[in-house]
Amino acid sequence: MELFADRGFHATSVDEVVAKARTSKSAFYEHFESKEDCFRVLLEQRGTALLEAVRAAAARGRDHRERIRLGVAAFVVYCAQRCRSARLLLVESTGLAPSIEAVRHRLHGEFASMTETVLRYARDHGDRSLEEVDPIVYGRAVVGAVNEATSWFLAQDVKCDPGELADQICRAFGL
Repeated sequence: MELFADRGFHATSVDEVVAKARTSKSAFYEHFESKEDCFRVLLEQRGTALLEAVRAAAARGRDHRERIRLGVAAFVVYCAQRCRSARLLLVESTGLAPSIEAVRHRLHGEFASMTETVLRYARDHGDRSLEEVDPIVYGRAVVGAVNEATSWFLAQDVKCDPGELADQICRAFGL
């Protein structure tokens, strides 16, 4: 992860991964078909851990707005505390290969689905302010905004307060 996050996918060789892991090339190829496969597995693991953190935080919310706010905050804070993982998830994984794109799209889809579910629940339980909001569009908009804002702020040289960033994102969605 460190090599991919620091150097980028293309600039990292299998030889460097093997040396960093203190293993052999044959051991590497026993576990992975290729460097792409290694990256895909790493993305899957890190992305799943991030989604679990978001799910757990959102579950503590009392209503849909609080669930979404807590989920967004968990995402931003997780990424801020794990900048290398965040770089891997938000930057390095983009446009690499179809197998990696499939993982990215699945992770984004799960995040969007969480938001859609919360929004549908709120509408089904009387929140009339959401009647004309398409849950699918809303879920994807939240994912796009959170990913873009988080990756942009993490790339800045200035320190960003993750809590404030999460609050600003949520305010943009009226939460």
